[in-house]
Amino acid sequence: MSDTVEKICGATVQHGDESKRIYLMKIGEADPQELIGRLDALALEKGYSKIFAKLPVESAHSFEASGYIREATVPGFYRGREDACFMCRYLTIERMREDNPDELKQVLALALERQNAGVRGKLPEAAKIRICTVEDLDEMAAIYQQVFPSYPFPVHESSYLLETMRSHVIYFGVEVEGKLLALSSAEMDRAGQNVEMTDFATLPSFLGNGAAAALLAAMEPAVTELGIITAYTIARAVSPGMNITFARLGYQFGGRLINNTQISGSIESMNVWHKRLI
Repeated sequence: MSDTVEKICGATVQHGDESKRIYLMKIGEADPQELIGRLDALALEKGYSKIFAKLPVESAHSFEASGYIREATVPGFYRGREDACFMCRYLTIERMREDNPDELKQVLALALERQNAGVRGKLPEAAKIRICTVEDLDEMAAIYQQVFPSYPFPVHESSYLLETMRSHVIYFGVEVEGKLLALSSAEMDRAGQNVEMTDFATLPSFLGNGAAAALLAAMEPAVTELGIITAYTIARAVSPGMNITFARLGYQFGGRLINNTQISGSIESMNVWHKRLI
């Protein structure tokens, strides 16, 4: 079942049982103190174990004063001028504990060793990168279904892909002989001039061809032309490939979100990476 996205006190909030959390995506014009109380009440009602909030620095202070912890920061997130703070409140001790902290530290170290190393290798000669269209929706949904048994957003559904494609997301694909083999998306906040580079998925038969790095390298100039200043991602902390990809292309590590997101059947910690594009 997909998470619920709704307005609470004027803020945009996502929540659901799969990640067992509340995600404050945009605070909007909400009063921080009123919103904090409403989020606490919702978490208690639903039995969630984490509240996760993406906030401008000014609003983050109110959350910090209410016991929230800062887990990550993205400089210049809002219009290139104001930082974003990724704040959280843990509602159980178990949610704060990582099962594999040493493994996650090793993955991060591998990525940082390759900081700014650039794209390694090229896609096969027959491959091309292009922006996906409505004609690709069913094929895109099928790829996401195959790569991710479960996901925080309903990318398995053509209707969701169409809705987001028409509103604020550009989907990119690697195509070989008329068939899509890898995907990614640029989820833009045009008003805030930032973009989340996300939804990377490569079919098993095409792994090892550097599709994610090639897609990311193509996405950056495309969104820069639209006035986007800051790019970021929230990558699975356990995945060497994705963390190394972002580090190679000059993204900086912004922090780790502990036990944050349910992907492929389990709740995982996520690394935040960021890069100023302009």
